[in-house]
Amino acid sequence: MNKQNETLIKLAETALLAALCFVSFTFLQIKIPVPGGDATSLHIGNAFCVMGALLLGGWYGGLAGAIGMTIADIMDPVYITVAPKTFVLKLCIGLITGFVAHKIAHINESNDKKYVFKWSILASIAGLAFNVVADPIVGYFYKQYILGQPQQLADALAKMSAVATFINAIVSVILVGFLYNAVRPALIRMQIIKIKTKQA
Repeated sequence: MNKQNETLIKLAETALLAALCFVSFTFLQIKIPVPGGDATSLHIGNAFCVMGALLLGGWYGGLAGAIGMTIADIMDPVYITVAPKTFVLKLCIGLITGFVAHKIAHINESNDKKYVFKWSILASIAGLAFNVVADPIVGYFYKQYILGQPQQLADALAKMSAVATFINAIVSVILVGFLYNAVRPALIRMQIIKIKTKQA
């Protein structure tokens, strides 16, 4: 397969995962209203951002999460103002997850199920731990200094966001650990995931 075809396939897979991010966030979230007409939510959208990074690498996986969840924000009047923040944070989740999984652990060079399971979990934790810290902090400054919200309101939202983001991260790590390792053998057989043999 030539490089152009590989890129087209990667883009198609990125679009599919972006759609999964969009659907899981838009239709499977539990929205938690915050005073001032804002909201935070419990959702599994980040799980598909992490899945994308494990399957496609950090760049494409991060783009899938960033595009899918930014579109979801744009389509929701409550979240439309935070769409730029969402794009940056979801891209970072993918880049960090992909870096740990593919640049440090090289999971696509191993058939050892225990090794791949361990590093898929660690990579997921790395990406989502970043989000647990960054989302409320970036959100606080974004709300206060970019959107001009009162400090008290931005502070309350940051605290609620921190709790929701932590819960989302735990659920997403468990979901990704199960889902990725369950589908990986089938994806290898279908050559969607190609195991690269190490050079001697």
